[in-house]
Amino acid sequence: MGDVLNLGNGRPGIDVERADAELGTLDAAGRVAWTLQRFAGATVLSSSFGAQSAVMLHMVSRQQPDIPVVLVDTGYLFPETYRFVDELTERLGLALQVYQPALSPAWQEARHGRLWEQGLAGIERYNRMNKVEPMQRALDELGARAWLSGIRRGQAASRAERSHAEYRNGRLKVHPVLEWSDRDVFRYLEHHDLPYHPLWHEGYVSIGDVHTTHRLADGMSTEETRFFGLKRECGLHVEA
Repeated sequence: MGDVLNLGNGRPGIDVERADAELGTLDAAGRVAWTLQRFAGATVLSSSFGAQSAVMLHMVSRQQPDIPVVLVDTGYLFPETYRFVDELTERLGLALQVYQPALSPAWQEARHGRLWEQGLAGIERYNRMNKVEPMQRALDELGARAWLSGIRRGQAASRAERSHAEYRNGRLKVHPVLEWSDRDVFRYLEHHDLPYHPLWHEGYVSIGDVHTTHRLADGMSTEETRFFGLKRECGLHVEA
């Protein structure tokens, strides 16, 4: 424990390479336990309440029921997503923490127009305002030193080389289910009688905002279902 939290590679307080090596020897639940033990009282779990989010919400909350679960609400989520949030929050007893952008959707559109219709630059500006800034604010206000996330390598080419432990703005970001396949996810959900997001059954494989999320169609890659195929990452798992 001490070695991981001592100075490492110029990064105050965390030796990320050692942490990643240790996490690589554990299973997903073990990685969660490792993080909660070493960063007791200073760990948060982020969730988009997307297609397969019930896995991490269940796995983490049953080890620490009161862990802050951060949802970034852009104001443009699907109605089904808001209902899914309510369902899982009640069922799992989640300590939900909802963070929103500094400006409301209506105010943003009045000032900047529909940023998601303004090409790649507009989408990136939209994501910084509506996703990255609220998440960073959540991490700061909640005093997070470690951040658990459910991203997986198989979700996108941009995630194929990710590590179990990464350094993000002075925090350790841990990905417990990083190497899981869709079949692994299915087996976990089935074993614990947990639901997929309701839109999963309507052909949505990656679920974000209503204006930049599309069903998977013939000839379309999973990555093309988000942001009109211009990009895959919203910025939360790259910048924050």
